[in-house]
Amino acid sequence: MSVAAQSEAPLTRTRSANWAPALAAACALVLVAATAEIVLDGALGHSILIPKSPQLAGWLQGIGERLGYRVFLIALLAFSAGYAGLALLSRSVSKRWAIALIATLHAIVFVGPILLSTDVFSYIAYARMGVEHGLNPYTHGPASIVHDPIYHYVGQSWKKTETAYGPIYTLLSYPFALLGVTGAVWGMKALAMIASALTLLLTWRCALARGRDPVAAIVLVGANPLYVIYALGGAHNDLIMMALMMAAVALTFSRRDGAAAATVVVGALVKATVAALLPFMILAKRSRAQVLGALGTLLLGALLAFAVFGIDGVNIVAALNRDAALVSSDSFATEIAHLFGKPGVFPIDHDLLKALLVVIVLHLLWRTWRGYDWVAASGWALLAISVTSTWLLAWYILWPLPLAAISRDRRLLAATLALQGLFIVHQLTPLFAPVA
Repeated sequence: MSVAAQSEAPLTRTRSANWAPALAAACALVLVAATAEIVLDGALGHSILIPKSPQLAGWLQGIGERLGYRVFLIALLAFSAGYAGLALLSRSVSKRWAIALIATLHAIVFVGPILLSTDVFSYIAYARMGVEHGLNPYTHGPASIVHDPIYHYVGQSWKKTETAYGPIYTLLSYPFALLGVTGAVWGMKALAMIASALTLLLTWRCALARGRDPVAAIVLVGANPLYVIYALGGAHNDLIMMALMMAAVALTFSRRDGAAAATVVVGALVKATVAALLPFMILAKRSRAQVLGALGTLLLGALLAFAVFGIDGVNIVAALNRDAALVSSDSFATEIAHLFGKPGVFPIDHDLLKALLVVIVLHLLWRTWRGYDWVAASGWALLAISVTSTWLLAWYILWPLPLAAISRDRRLLAATLALQGLFIVHQLTPLFAPVA
């Protein structure tokens, strides 16, 4: 290398170092602006993107305009582009600014209306069924409380459906029924924020334990468009499941194997998906404490569920099988079916997808047995569950993201972000459709 080239290299790196923080700040401003646009416009209500709900954000009315589908898609596109830039420039973001950005995004979403999903109203309906009406949410759907004020906000598809959530979550939701409908919604929003904060804190700690950049890890998770707009915006209980998932991972890194396995079981009694971590954890550690911790917690959880909800509270598998038969337009299975000229997913397709999932999980278990990183294997398993599911929602693709952010296998992070990108592109297709 010539002397001139040698002198130019440090200068180029210096210029890049000077520009990177400014570009990262610009990306962060795009995220804040896009989130504020969605929330402020959504506060006016009367939009297909804002579910019918109690009045939550009246003080924001008059600032924006009614949230239209095109405006939302443009904001989602801008958010996604800003997130991609911020992810690439995360090494230029300080700890203080990363936390400030994520806290700002959380605060904006918190003060606004429920976004995009009616699920939170189902959570409250199941709680009110048990507390206010003495009905078992594992044997009755919200249609059994048609005169309750929450019923009018429950999604049409779920009015006759019993809860598919674990008994721990159902019991956790019961106190919110005492707050009234509006108070319960605020309570659920606050619970989602707390769960998100715990998820990010534990992701930070796990990244440090693995020698990863903790700032990059929390930016990848906490500034993700699906995480902020869909999961936080809808106050989804997946955030509670993810917090317990990362607590289990952190406990494993601290060599508290029994407690880690018990935490996974508690998470599964919130939402069953997180149980996918348990076999990989046990194969990697091969600790008797894990087996005893998991079995003991499962037994206690089953006894509690049976005492409060009867046998239907214990038989979560039946509810999972029921929901597994559902088909959404956003699922990869549906899109692949359309690519092959099929009108949709047929029963045989469900069986093929389940068989494919079993093969993938068995392969991952074999690799874990041979020494592959169990955290990465768990992330791949969660990703495979979401991809092979015929009922895919935005927050499902978030399940493996915290694990991918701390994994030693960078391919998991690339695959997770790629699939999220495909999901977002699918959402954005109407934006580029020719105007009639």
